[in-house]
Amino acid sequence: MSNRRSRITTDIDFGREGKQTGFLRLPHSVHRSAYGYIAIPVVAIGNGEGPRVLLTAGNHGDEYEGQIVLTKLARSLEVAAVRGSIVILPMMNFPAAQAGMRTSPIDEGNLNRTFPGDPDGRPTAMIAHYVESVLMPEVDAVIDLHSGGSSLIYVPGTLARHSTDRTQLDKVLGLVRAFGAPNSYLMGVGAEDRSILAAAERAGILGLSAELGGAGMVTRETLAITERGVVNALRHLGALEGRPEPRATRLLQVIRASHYVYSPDAGLFEPHAELGDHAKLGQLAGLVHFPDTPWREPAPVHFAGDGLVVCKRVPARVERGDCVYHLASDLAV
Repeated sequence: MSNRRSRITTDIDFGREGKQTGFLRLPHSVHRSAYGYIAIPVVAIGNGEGPRVLLTAGNHGDEYEGQIVLTKLARSLEVAAVRGSIVILPMMNFPAAQAGMRTSPIDEGNLNRTFPGDPDGRPTAMIAHYVESVLMPEVDAVIDLHSGGSSLIYVPGTLARHSTDRTQLDKVLGLVRAFGAPNSYLMGVGAEDRSILAAAERAGILGLSAELGGAGMVTRETLAITERGVVNALRHLGALEGRPEPRATRLLQVIRASHYVYSPDAGLFEPHAELGDHAKLGQLAGLVHFPDTPWREPAPVHFAGDGLVVCKRVPARVERGDCVYHLASDLAV
């Protein structure tokens, strides 16, 4: 990670008590605005000594559940209920969130594949650098809310990185159980190192992400799971008054390439499995049809391993290499 100072500035004093609202100012010089900036909304709530927690959504701009819940929390959280500090970024990759896109329309940057970022890079890299180098060293935990966005839909669940350190693993498991989503996915050791969870690991803080629905929409169920889960997690960490009311969660692991199923060709995908199904090695996952050459036989797609179907593609139109299913298997701890 670069040791150069971030070019992003803010009027928010993250060490001050009380409730502050404002923006992170990301310099953005373009034709229509020579000395302009991208305004990323931020809310900071501080109340004495205690845990310091960063809440983020809009890492991918077409994932809406977290953005709604953090917007509601930004309005409803009272200073007196907080213990320590809570920083809220409901539209972390603001250009992507404003456009309703997974990636930034400015630089096509996928924020969750950009950490640790670059203070002198394009806007997405500058955001990643600011979060990892400026915000994370000042907090004890980060909770980053995702969903399947426009192209996927998940059985709601939290997502965390597995650890070979038993003490760290127990902390992670405590947090995912407190959140209480129906499922909890643990990624294998050595998982994606450009994500916000990898950044949290590098910073030595507790990191929790989530996949809370998707399909480019929100439902009352997914919003309720998200809101209850965030409040429970904050209470578990001691950053919010009250006791958590966790619900049972199924512990799952995503550790094998065979947990992912990809389209072998471009066409229209006909799914043969639904969320919650138990897939078997070799089972037919679906067919790719070719309406442009209707006399051609469809291409079969098979599951490459066993597991619970936790994610499926939403749009029927696929290209070769598009993920159409995502599996997970039970985790014994």
